[in-house]
Amino acid sequence: MKRIAIIIMGLMLMELSPAQTSLVNTDHSPHAKLTSIGMSDVQWTKGFWAERFEVCKDSMVPHLWETYTSKTMCYAFQNFRIAAGLDTGRFRGPSFHDGDFYKTLEAVAALYASTKDRKLDAMMDEAIAVIAKAQRADGYVYTKSIIEQQKTGKGEMFDDKLSFEAYNFGHLMTAACVHYRATGKTSLLGVARKATEFLIHFYNKATPEQARNAICPSHYMGITEMYRTTGEQKYLDLAKKLIDIRGMSEGSDDNSDRLPFRKMTAVNGHAVRANYLFAGVADVYAETGDEALLHTLDLMWDDVANHKIYVTGGCGALYDGLSQEGISYKPDSIQKIQQAYGKDYQLPNITAHNETCANIGNVLWNWRMLQLTADAKYADMVELELYNSVLSGISLDGNKFFYTNPLAASKDYPYDLRWSGGRSKYISKSNCCPPNVVRTIAEVNNYMYSVNEDGLYINLYGGNRLSTKLKDGSAIQLEQATNYPWDGNIAITIKEIPSRQLAFFLRIPGWCKKASIKVNGKLIDQPLAPSSYQSIKRLWKAGDKIELVLDMPATLIESNPLVEETRNQITVKRGPVVYCLESADLLSSQKVFAVTIPSGIQFTTKPMAIDKGQVVALEGEARLLQNGNWNNTLYKELNTNTQPIKIRLIPYYAWANRGQTDMTVWMPLAR
Repeated sequence: MKRIAIIIMGLMLMELSPAQTSLVNTDHSPHAKLTSIGMSDVQWTKGFWAERFEVCKDSMVPHLWETYTSKTMCYAFQNFRIAAGLDTGRFRGPSFHDGDFYKTLEAVAALYASTKDRKLDAMMDEAIAVIAKAQRADGYVYTKSIIEQQKTGKGEMFDDKLSFEAYNFGHLMTAACVHYRATGKTSLLGVARKATEFLIHFYNKATPEQARNAICPSHYMGITEMYRTTGEQKYLDLAKKLIDIRGMSEGSDDNSDRLPFRKMTAVNGHAVRANYLFAGVADVYAETGDEALLHTLDLMWDDVANHKIYVTGGCGALYDGLSQEGISYKPDSIQKIQQAYGKDYQLPNITAHNETCANIGNVLWNWRMLQLTADAKYADMVELELYNSVLSGISLDGNKFFYTNPLAASKDYPYDLRWSGGRSKYISKSNCCPPNVVRTIAEVNNYMYSVNEDGLYINLYGGNRLSTKLKDGSAIQLEQATNYPWDGNIAITIKEIPSRQLAFFLRIPGWCKKASIKVNGKLIDQPLAPSSYQSIKRLWKAGDKIELVLDMPATLIESNPLVEETRNQITVKRGPVVYCLESADLLSSQKVFAVTIPSGIQFTTKPMAIDKGQVVALEGEARLLQNGNWNNTLYKELNTNTQPIKIRLIPYYAWANRGQTDMTVWMPLAR
């Protein structure tokens, strides 16, 4: 009977519906209001994301694959070969190296979904065969331990609280679901199923300490996606169990498990771990409707969005610090935290950590919250991250990376930060961010649209063609033409649509204070509120055209005065893009920190090229402080001697593409 059940499940897996080909499949999630489109349903045409996708295809993915299959620079795939008995040697690299390679595979699979390039398919087939051979018969697959077990005979698993075993398992599961949906093949999915079965048996017998050892819980997302893909209820039961046992034994603030999840009231600790946790819990809520989970997620979101996130979307202010939770919850054991969210309003600039993986984790979390609620504020957050603190993590030519994303940089800063010194092709201390950012850019087309019973949600804007199925299975095709984010004019032309009343839900971004919509040249007389979806419901036909105009002035932004480092300073934002001042646009004698901004400054836009990217810069007249020598000086009389200076601001994500430079996002108001 067991064999028959496996055969039946295999047949079910081979019948892919369009909704089952989505990146995060909430088609049958009872507590999600929106469903994603298929991974191949959006094709970029021209404009911002079309340009980034071409760089992804031609540079990012090839560079990443070369790096992760290298035997001399990065040993991730070589570890699988050794574990599989295809080569000899020792494990090399960090304990999360397996997960990095799974993310690389996911990036390739996402690219294949859009291009159907057979070379990509063959690359994946070859790698997956090695991974399958490395996996133990019981489903365990963690090359560090397997190689060690081969040499010593020891069989310890999940005994090290700093181990990334569960994290690696989670990225295997996610990559397997994406690969299956992109290719229809079950080769990697079979490996992931065996791994998930292993976890079920392991956690049934594990000690509380072993069960808690999951320091970066990507496996919550992975296990839930495995449930959605296979329909195996026991997979969802496992995800629920893993959330329930958090905080049941002594945990840490750094890992967000000192308290049970449902008792958390504020975000503390490692930002990647926290954001992955929240994304995974959102997945479980979508399937269970556990209101206690959603209540805590709402508290966490409010805390991050209103107290702890950078204007760029950066997450995790601190390289190192002390946990606020430790201070308030258990004062006798205040704990050190790293790469972490700080206290409310604790947002330094030069020393901002803002790991690229944490910013991507915030995308994953907010995308899931959007699917749950259809609330535009979550799409606003996804957009903020993508255009700023995600793209800043990779160079414009697609092969150099940042681990951290500070909001200021200075060659005069007197301390060496662990991740400073410009972009790098391979971040030897920790290269987890490059495969994460590349898979994210390869998958941006999946975030553009969502569907529900009422119609189509347009979440993000960019030149593309959409061909998908609505919830009732009827076909819809449209084309979106726009130069967004450089201007706010968006034209949507319907190519195919069912002959029934249908709603288009157009997102009015939170940054937009004035917008208008026309249908076939006729103005829609409806109030348009920022951070909302505007519904237009009618009987449509092929050839109908929707025109959305979003007013996009350059705007001066200030912070809450409790943010000490930016009090009486401003930054500039135009549309979703945050701008910065970089020393490459000043004379060598002029310092970025000596530029002050008049409150009435008028900016003009100027298209320009930086490396392999087309951007829109902002130019205006500011003031430059004179005699600004602070060598060996801590305090001195106020300097009011300024001269006018023409400045050029560039998008924050584009900085550090012209060599190692000074940079600042925040600038003082002119005196």
